[in-house]
Amino acid sequence: MKTLGIETSCDETAIAVYDSEHGIIGESVFSQIKMHAEYGGVVPELASRDHCVKIISVLKEAINQIDLQSIDQVAYTSGPGLLGALLIGESFAQGVSSALNVPLIPINHLEGHLMSPVMEFPEIRVPYICLLVSGGHSMIVDVKDRGDYKILGQSQDDAVGEAFDKVGKLLGLPYPGGPHIEKLALQGCPKAYEFPRPMMYSDNLDLSFSGLKTSVLYTVRDIDNLTDQIKADIAASFQQAVIDVLTKKIKKAVELSGRSEVIIAGGVAANKALRASIKDLENTINIKVYYPSLKYCGDNAAMIAFVGSLRSSDKININGSSVRARWPLSELTK
Repeated sequence: MKTLGIETSCDETAIAVYDSEHGIIGESVFSQIKMHAEYGGVVPELASRDHCVKIISVLKEAINQIDLQSIDQVAYTSGPGLLGALLIGESFAQGVSSALNVPLIPINHLEGHLMSPVMEFPEIRVPYICLLVSGGHSMIVDVKDRGDYKILGQSQDDAVGEAFDKVGKLLGLPYPGGPHIEKLALQGCPKAYEFPRPMMYSDNLDLSFSGLKTSVLYTVRDIDNLTDQIKADIAASFQQAVIDVLTKKIKKAVELSGRSEVIIAGGVAANKALRASIKDLENTINIKVYYPSLKYCGDNAAMIAFVGSLRSSDKININGSSVRARWPLSELTK
């Protein structure tokens, strides 16, 4: 069975085809990063318009030599995300579904991230713990089974990726800030500034990054000559504070849940320093940690097509709209 997946929740226009026998057999992603970098963040109206412009060419590249008539069903991201961007993806999905006379399946973007490593590592077995860290989400989820998710902890303010972007902007770095902070931190000392580690020792698994970001803001404001070395030291110290918190929370999540397998997903999962810290933890407490391939850490349609193949029974009528800017994991059912 072939599932066409469509992802337009934010600033990536992505389409992929998942074959239940052969895995991903076609995919394409167009990123709008360069366009939004000029504004220091994603502009929803521009994102929606660009999805309209690019989605057909992305489809052509994704299917390549695949016969479109061989598609058995269409899955698309219907939330959470930017409402206008989601509507573009849904409208296109409805058109393809109607033209091919195949089922249409709405997919939760967060579930795509939670399940994406299973697409690449079939040996992963539920239950497992997932740390989902991206520009819009920061949460620790107990994946008990497909469709059975319990949020153990989540950010009470900024998502970790959002904090990276804001700190990057404070340091005069291009958008998105995460990759640039990671690169700059290689030249800095992670102990140069003692930034706070909010909620690191709290008795729950919730997270907080707003206070850390504000601490960086005040530090930058108090420095008259912000040299390249000082910027590198601030980047390294900020990044280390984030990593310390996330590593501590994962350790606590494993201890409380008794799970032995952990997935790190989302755009921030690409951070090499975070991976190194989690690797040390993996060796220390004897757990197995999985990461999606780097191309699947960020938003992509492969994970949507994969989850769509698992949710074939969730087909809907194409009349009307099912997109929603907010779609809690707690509302998903098997």
